[in-house]
Amino acid sequence: MDAQITGQKVAIITGASQGIGAGLVDAYRKLGHAVVATPRTIAPADDAGVLTVQGDIADPGTAERIVTAAVERFGRVDTLVNNAGVFVAKPFTDYTADDYAAVSGINLTGFFHLTQLAVGQMLAQGGGHIVTITTSLVDNADARVPSVLASLTKGGLQSATKSLAVEYATRGIRANAVSPGTIRTPMHPEQTHPFLDTLHPMGRMGDIGDIVDAVLYLEQAPFVTGEILHVDGGMSAGH
Repeated sequence: MDAQITGQKVAIITGASQGIGAGLVDAYRKLGHAVVATPRTIAPADDAGVLTVQGDIADPGTAERIVTAAVERFGRVDTLVNNAGVFVAKPFTDYTADDYAAVSGINLTGFFHLTQLAVGQMLAQGGGHIVTITTSLVDNADARVPSVLASLTKGGLQSATKSLAVEYATRGIRANAVSPGTIRTPMHPEQTHPFLDTLHPMGRMGDIGDIVDAVLYLEQAPFVTGEILHVDGGMSAGH
């Protein structure tokens, strides 16, 4: 039965094919939400409560297809989790024009177009929630991890989160961010784990469940907006 008939809440989750995104899809389904999962490539879901919409998040047309599909299939959009992102660690002078285009396209352009359309739908419904995944490198740069493009783009998202929170605070829309350290996902080859563990004061990487739990906390915290929730083993506190 469609969400618009049952009153079921609906979450859009980007970067949903693996890692944190896949964990979030499972978590929101367990919470009772229908989910629109948006990866570049993914097999169609067996679960009738999960709609997959493939596409390049950097393409504005993808954002339009995602929100249109969510409303047509489920009738509404209650939560948007901007999880899709790309990280390229290089010395600043080694970044290429292609690096810049790829990182800014996914991290910034994708966020902008999809969030704008989702907010428009949320305003029509009377409320909603936006959660964006950033990085703790924004708050505490690390000489061992050259990351100007990450800080340039994800730092922008962190500031935008606060701006959105204030702009829409009286209209029922909350905006928050989760700022992870390095998380143990398929993105990181096994041989890199010992080094990545050392980046955190706690001496280990985080797990996918740590980020999923943080997003779910924000989802169920109606008096929290404009929050940047660091889930980073102490990384943002210093070294």
